Amino acid sequence: MKLLKKSLIGIGAFAVLFMLINAVSAKKNEVKEEKEPTSAAKVANDYNVYALSIPDNLDFAGEKMPLEDPDVYERMDRELLVNTYWQSNGLLMFKRAHKFFPIIEPILEEEGVPEDFKYLALIESGLENVTSPAGAKGFWQIMKAYGRENGLEINENIDERNNLEKATRAACAYFKKAKKRFGSWTLAAGSYHNGQFGISKELERQKANSYYDLLLGPNGRRYVFRIVALKEIVNNPKKYGFNFTEDDLYQPIPTYKIAVEEPIPNLAEWSKNKGINYKVLKIHNPWLRENKLNNRSGKLYYITLPKEGYYKQE
Repeated sequence: MKLLKKSLIGIGAFAVLFMLINAVSAKKNEVKEEKEPTSAAKVANDYNVYALSIPDNLDFAGEKMPLEDPDVYERMDRELLVNTYWQSNGLLMFKRAHKFFPIIEPILEEEGVPEDFKYLALIESGLENVTSPAGAKGFWQIMKAYGRENGLEINENIDERNNLEKATRAACAYFKKAKKRFGSWTLAAGSYHNGQFGISKELERQKANSYYDLLLGPNGRRYVFRIVALKEIVNNPKKYGFNFTEDDLYQPIPTYKIAVEEPIPNLAEWSKNKGINYKVLKIHNPWLRENKLNNRSGKLYYITLPKEGYYKQE
């Protein structure tokens, strides 16, 4: 009996000692976690979802959005919420805008088109040379027929819808024609989705004279609101919870242009002779569709090349 009692006392003491060791260890870990929280923990602690206050002075190209209309208010609220809380897309938007807006902005100014139209390119393509299911291409999502009508070369060898400078000028031609027709930059922007004929038909059918008074299909109803939402977010990133530094953004690559009037049978070899590889050539000239430039007519083309030192070459 005494032996059993001694054993129980020994076991109890060991248990107490074990608990004390665990408690001290846990405390150390707790202190360590307090001192050195992980990035994931920081994000978890900082992440909250809030309702948004809609600014009362929103506009597109200087044309005020009538937010006193409850339908307009709710549609604007939706687009701000959707684009604020689609965080990965939002950060990519800031990164690409920093790289490509400096190319688009001076062209809009030269063409007499309000700067707000750069956000239209942002919603159309995310500033990538994408192709839609309907066959529209490039940053501005230009259809083949319209591109050709506005001087863009489009064939198996060349597709200038993917030439940012030329495609931006072609888009500007559309915006100016639409503005002349409708008398409003907002309607001109809205017609880029619905077409000038489509918007004109709906204005007449519904006896309306404003984009905001039109009852359109789901995407048409959202179109200008998405543009204005991105304009608001891009110009006020911290207000909408986006945090980044200049180093986080994609940087414009300084370039120069080479005039070419003759065919180039092998662009990969031609690129190598210019000190770059074929991949880099295509990054800066996505309008070149093949590994050759036919140019049977001796047309003058300008090929864009990066200045030395921006790409690592073997």
